Amino acid sequence: MAGELYAAEARPVAPAVSGGGKLTLFLLALVIVVIAEAIGNVSIPVGSGKIVLLPLLWALLLGGALGLMSPHLPAPLRLSGALQSAAGAYLQPALLIFIAKLGLLVGGSLPKILASGWALAFQEFGHFFGTMVFGLPVALLLGIKREAIGATFSVGREPSLAIIGERYGMDSPEGRGVLAEYLTGTVFGAVFIALLAGLIASLKIFNPLALAMGAGVGSGSMMAAASGAIAAQQTPEIAKDVATFAAASNLVTTTIGTYFTLFLSLPFTIWAYGKLEPILGRNRPDAARPAAAEPRGAAPAHQEVRIGLGETVLAWILIGAYGLIGNWLTYGVVPVASVVAGMAIIIGTVLAGWGLYLLLGRRLPAVLWVSIIGMALTYPGTPYAAEIAALTGKLNFLALATPILTFAGLSVAKDVPAFRRLGWRIVVVSFMANAGTFLGAVLIAQFFMHAPLG
Repeated sequence: MAGELYAAEARPVAPAVSGGGKLTLFLLALVIVVIAEAIGNVSIPVGSGKIVLLPLLWALLLGGALGLMSPHLPAPLRLSGALQSAAGAYLQPALLIFIAKLGLLVGGSLPKILASGWALAFQEFGHFFGTMVFGLPVALLLGIKREAIGATFSVGREPSLAIIGERYGMDSPEGRGVLAEYLTGTVFGAVFIALLAGLIASLKIFNPLALAMGAGVGSGSMMAAASGAIAAQQTPEIAKDVATFAAASNLVTTTIGTYFTLFLSLPFTIWAYGKLEPILGRNRPDAARPAAAEPRGAAPAHQEVRIGLGETVLAWILIGAYGLIGNWLTYGVVPVASVVAGMAIIIGTVLAGWGLYLLLGRRLPAVLWVSIIGMALTYPGTPYAAEIAALTGKLNFLALATPILTFAGLSVAKDVPAFRRLGWRIVVVSFMANAGTFLGAVLIAQFFMHAPLG
């Protein structure tokens, strides 16, 4: 079923990107990583709380700004549409490096995760229904019609596009709604969720582990941004637990998300829309009038750059090197032999997980296999688990998140024209849906952890 859903979203292949173009892309990414890590963490007081701007957010903003200003920049700095698509293609290799690190963190903490009881299991209902609970009423109050279904039944990543595309078509109101959620998440999602998570964490209302589980929204970049903002305000030991629980939550969300949204949250959102729209809906002609029609299935289609296995392996090595640089600049860990060995283990974990992914016919996501192998390597009782944990523990997971947001930033400019056509109201709804998936899971996790709310 998952394969069929993904197949529903056909994507055109972008013009080939030359080796020189890809080299330029990685050099720009290196410069952005260095600048972002050199800026470091910046705290901004907001009432009784604060917002912490992390290097990963600077990387996202710098990459996005470079893409948007590209037409006015000198030729060596310009990012063509094909290069921006290539940056999007390299997000997956960057993400797998990060996932491997989190898997290695989770393995040693599995007993602690299992001890959390029902909190980790039931908080997933907050992820899947929180988008609708927070987003749908706002959408109806703003006068949005059936676009609200597509925008609020999930956080609107690629599986959600495929589900709506298959059922309604992307030129439908529901299709425009899920596209708005997808584009908002792509362009602003990581920044928004990091600012929200950081602000909520600074209020000291919730248990940090409940916040961490809320961060596992099913998007690697958003999870990295949210968990990083939470971890930055904790002690080093609790920060490690935050990363662990966020990774565990994100793994659960990723693996069962397609089926949960297809069989539970989408039907429930359709039912809730039917009940709430007569009560909260506003009969606004401009809300009901459909947007300019686009060819069926064409709305979410981005040019796809395909990268071969050799290029992917090289990308893992380079992204790993960027992580070492960030670990040095921000966390003061000089990349000596033991630190490089830790990174080699992380890359080896990715290679093993990717190999299983290919061997088993790509039926399950690569992130699942990479996570499982990482957890197995550091699970108590596994030979050399303590030594592997010690070596990979020298690398801060936030330093590995910065390259992810760098490539995300370099790829977002291609989505801005379509994003502008969708209007501000549905963007507000998308923000509410993203807030809902985080806060819904946090509230449920907090309840089951029996943590004090004061």
